Amino acid sequence: MYFVKAPFFLKMFYSKSIWNKTRKENKIYLTFDDGPIPELTSFILDTLQHFNIKATFFCVGENIKKNPHLFERILLEGHQVGNHTYSHLKGWETNDDVYLENVQRCQELTKSNLFRPPYGRAKKSQLKKLYSRYQIIMWDVLTGDFDLQLTPEKCLENAIKNTENGSIIVFHDNIKAVPRVQYALPKTIQYLLDKNYRFEVL
Repeated sequence: MYFVKAPFFLKMFYSKSIWNKTRKENKIYLTFDDGPIPELTSFILDTLQHFNIKATFFCVGENIKKNPHLFERILLEGHQVGNHTYSHLKGWETNDDVYLENVQRCQELTKSNLFRPPYGRAKKSQLKKLYSRYQIIMWDVLTGDFDLQLTPEKCLENAIKNTENGSIIVFHDNIKAVPRVQYALPKTIQYLLDKNYRFEVL
């Protein structure tokens, strides 16, 4: 189960994390988790380039190592990167020292002050140490593009019906998400631009 719109109790549990930006301005923040990968990253970058907007990529260290040319393209085209651990660890199931070392391995590649825990889950003991070094970025709109049972049309609906001023929107840069991202991403961007939203990096 997952929540398309981040519920209040989750925001309270991770109260020092950033779930959205100010609601007073019509700015929104596209983010992409898990890449870079050859199956999807180029499509995402081409789409962003077409609309002349920037986004934030929370990259997995292993994928940066496998696809350095794609990571370099993300940077060269002016997008922001964040740390998403080296091997996409589940914080709740991982020893703190192992988890923090894995984050550091990714940090050596991303050199970013932004961190997003995979699955949006980490122990409070892990986050306590990470807060001193990173802005922990969560989200308030989860498109559900990773859900193999979700239609591309429903993914689009999740994105556009739940976005408001200051929303941080999550798409995924992974193989499971390919058909939903290819359908929903350009339509989401066009819809939100038509609503006079401005896309910015975090």
